[in-house]
Amino acid sequence: MRPVQLLDPDGELRYDPDWPIEVTPDLCQGFYRQMRLARRFDEAALTLQRQGDLGLWLQCLGQEAAQVGSITALRATDHVFPSYREHAAAMVRGVSPADLLAQWRGVRHSGWDPDRHRFHIYTLVLAAQLPHATGYAMGVRRDGADEVVAVYFGDGASSQGEANESFNWAATAGVPLLFFCQNNQWAISTPTTTQMRAPLHQRATGFGMGGYAVDGNDVIAVHAMTKALTERIRSGAGPMLIEAMTYRVAGHSTSDDPTRYRSASELDEWSARDPIARLEKLMVRRGWLGDDFRAEVDAEAEALATETARVCRAMPVGDVADLFRTVLAEETPLLTAERTQYQQLVASYLD
Repeated sequence: MRPVQLLDPDGELRYDPDWPIEVTPDLCQGFYRQMRLARRFDEAALTLQRQGDLGLWLQCLGQEAAQVGSITALRATDHVFPSYREHAAAMVRGVSPADLLAQWRGVRHSGWDPDRHRFHIYTLVLAAQLPHATGYAMGVRRDGADEVVAVYFGDGASSQGEANESFNWAATAGVPLLFFCQNNQWAISTPTTTQMRAPLHQRATGFGMGGYAVDGNDVIAVHAMTKALTERIRSGAGPMLIEAMTYRVAGHSTSDDPTRYRSASELDEWSARDPIARLEKLMVRRGWLGDDFRAEVDAEAEALATETARVCRAMPVGDVADLFRTVLAEETPLLTAERTQYQQLVASYLD
C-alpha cells in the first residue's frame, strides 16, 4: 500500500474520495502557524541544550506535519499518550514551554497535568506508553465514554514486545484506540530496513486491526486520515493503526551524531519534502500566505523563542544529591552512602 498523499512536495493538492477533507484558508493557516511555532520552539530548546541550560533534548524537526495534522483531528476530550518528542502535539494541547522543558532541565520528573491537557506525560522507556494507552482505552470502553485514546510511538518502539502485546490486547478487547506510528526511518542508528521486513501498517492486519499508511510530511493527508479513522473508532470499529512515513532530520537526541550512520544525500532527499515548505507552496499559490500573515507568524515565533529561553533559565536547578533522599520514603544506609560518595565526587571537581 502506497502512503496516502494529498499534498505533494511541490505543493500540488489532489482530492481522494476515500479521505475527504475541505481545504480552506483557515485550516491551512492554522496548520502553518502551529508547525512554525513548534519548529521555532524546537530550535530554541536545541540552543538552550547546547548552551548547557538543558541536560538533553530530542527534536521533532521534520515531524511537525505528522504531529499537528493528527492532534488537531482529535477532540479536545480525547486522551493522548506521547513518547518523548511530541513537542508539536503537546503545544497544540496547550502545554507551555516551561512545562515542556522542566523534565529536560532536571527540575521535575514530568512537566504537566495530564488530565488538564488530556495529554499524558512523556514516556522515555521505549514503548511503555503503548500498554498504558491500551489499559486506559479498556477503561474508556467499560465506562462507555465517547472518547478515543491515541498513542504516539516510533518505528523503533514497534520492535518492542510491549508494542506487539498492546496491538493484540487492543484488538481482542476492541478498545477505542488509535495507534499512531511516526516512522522516521531510524531507531537511533538502526534503519527501518534492518528493523522489519514488512511495513508496520501491514502488521496491524495480523492482529485484527485496520492498518493504514500516510505521507507523514503531508499535514493535510495526515489530518484527513486521522479524522476519518477516529470517527470509525468512536463508532465502535475497534482499534486502528496509522503509519506516518516521515523523517527525523536531526539526530536521535543531542547526544547523537547522525553523520556517523546516514548519508548527506539521504538528508537532502528528505529535506526536499519538508512539511512546512510544502504547505507554504500551496498557500502562496492560492493567496493564503500574505505578507501580513507571514509577518504575524514570524513575530509570534520569535516571541516564543525569547519566552522559551527566559522561562528555562528562570527554573532553579536543584541539588542532584537531593534525589538520593527521595528514591524511597526513607533514605536507606546504602542510599546515604551513595549520596555521600556523589557529594565527595562533586567536591573533588573544585580542587
